[in-house]
Amino acid sequence: MVRKKGIRYFLQKKYEVILELSNKYSINALCKEMSINRSGFYKWLGRRNNPSQRELSRSYACREFEEYHKRYPSHGYRWLNAKIRLDNGIVYSDNYAHKICKFLNIKSASKHFKRFGKKVNRELKNFLNYILAELNPLRPFQLIVTDMTAFLANKHYYELTLYMDLFNNEIVAYYLSNKKGNPDAYLIAMSMLIEEKNKKYTDLEMIIHSDQGSVYCSKRFNESLYLYNIIHSTSKPGSPTENGAMEAINGWIKEELFIDFNINNSIDIHKSIEDYIYYFNYERPQAALNYLTPIQFKNLYYIK
Repeated sequence: MVRKKGIRYFLQKKYEVILELSNKYSINALCKEMSINRSGFYKWLGRRNNPSQRELSRSYACREFEEYHKRYPSHGYRWLNAKIRLDNGIVYSDNYAHKICKFLNIKSASKHFKRFGKKVNRELKNFLNYILAELNPLRPFQLIVTDMTAFLANKHYYELTLYMDLFNNEIVAYYLSNKKGNPDAYLIAMSMLIEEKNKKYTDLEMIIHSDQGSVYCSKRFNESLYLYNIIHSTSKPGSPTENGAMEAINGWIKEELFIDFNINNSIDIHKSIEDYIYYFNYERPQAALNYLTPIQFKNLYYIK
């Protein structure tokens, strides 16, 4: 689909063409041929040769947004603005960022990726849903959400199991498996979660929320939860919105892995996932956290 560019964009391009051809043809003839006001061209030329501080700042902002769009094409102007602020300490209003991106025709390149279905447990389990109870986590490792997302990279199948802390949307444990329906992946990632929790929050109660996939409803998984005194919360079958935070993150992860991190060209998928998780926790601003990273949010708002 061809995207429309702004009138100012095309006007500037016409000015640039006239300037480029002015050593062969008269400016009067070029302006007339391209239906350009001659005085407007000379005003643009004057600003180009002697730019004001405002124009210099705008030019710098354009370069910044172009560079960040090339690096993170899956994101729109608000996120790019937050990332520039995070990395460089340069503050632009969202309105100004929108104008810059509109002028440059910068738009999110995100698209929907194929979802691979999980085996759903048909027997309804009697677990409470602490997400629907609107439990607001006040500290790390109080309410953890988990899910598995599957994808194809370099023509190989992978399943990425994630555990995310709803206090600050930090991915606190994960495991990447190349085996379809591997139940060990969930348990290995859970053991990593327990290890992380025990570093600082050993005696504090923890809830894990999941869907009612076959692994999450299995005897083995729930016995492991019981062993570590973890409360199990689940969504109703066929109700992904009840685990909306995790579902949304799964979608963004695929967008970024394939569009921004170009994982299809990776020679080491496991290392690429490791790098991405670090980026997600330490370098990726989130709208839900007022465009702070998960680690920034935890350091700012959690008082030990």
